[in-house]
Amino acid sequence: MAFATSSGHPQYTGNFIPEIWSGKLIENFYDATVLSAISNTDYEGEIRNMGDTVNIRTTPEITIQTYVKGQTLSVENPDKAKLQLVIDKGEYFACVEDDVDQVQTDMNLMDMWSKDASERMKIKIDQRVLADILTGVSANNKGTTAGAISGNISLGATGSAVNLTKTNVIEKIVDMGTVLDEANCPEQNRFLVIPAKMAGLIKQSDLKDASITGDGSTPLRNGRLGMIDRFTVYVSHNLVKDSNNDFSVIGGHTMGFTFASQMTNMETIRSETTFGNIIRGLQVYGYKVVKPEALATMIVSV
Repeated sequence: MAFATSSGHPQYTGNFIPEIWSGKLIENFYDATVLSAISNTDYEGEIRNMGDTVNIRTTPEITIQTYVKGQTLSVENPDKAKLQLVIDKGEYFACVEDDVDQVQTDMNLMDMWSKDASERMKIKIDQRVLADILTGVSANNKGTTAGAISGNISLGATGSAVNLTKTNVIEKIVDMGTVLDEANCPEQNRFLVIPAKMAGLIKQSDLKDASITGDGSTPLRNGRLGMIDRFTVYVSHNLVKDSNNDFSVIGGHTMGFTFASQMTNMETIRSETTFGNIIRGLQVYGYKVVKPEALATMIVSV
């Protein structure tokens, strides 16, 4: 017979082990979010707490000089500038496991809660990061006059979005690729994050030329979008949508911005107001645009 419960206390239980819980939470988080796929996460092992600062060593630009026989060489001292990634954001959860639940069910509380918490963290963190990095995009890689060389490629603007259809959606993706080409962005490890409706237009488009996918095979293999014009395409429901219901599509190279996240606190304490254990965790993170020219954005209406 189940024990009577007050409002807000479901019937379930499980065993809490902080290290295992933390690992499950992070694993589930990365299964759900696009951030680990579209950013540089090399510095995650260097953070411990909120407020930590990670020094990022940047690759200097070497000057190529013309040589004349017999000349005295001019030797440069490459800039050894560093960027700083500050871990200044945090999200937490806290919930109680009632003592009665522990003896009345065999449901795996840890799995249930870790999956739910990671999904909710993913939504909140994705929305925040995908919005904030837009401000770091190079001026040459957005707007109605995009293109560092051409300056005449329209990627839309607030109040003047690119109206996407199934007949022009591939053309506009190629335009984003051209903008990145003009910024000397490497072709490998490019990404494109799009809303679900744009993905639908791609699936309705006439992709007869398999070369567009970059792999010589059908673009809609096993229901997946795959690659389009060197972009690995990801669908996200967390892109910025403005008051006109226009989306800010984000594309670029994984070296464009750095993201680091860590579950720094995971603990259980005895509840003072009920017979049970409070389980709580804190995830800290930070992000920074390090190469504005390696990112591009397009404002679209779908």
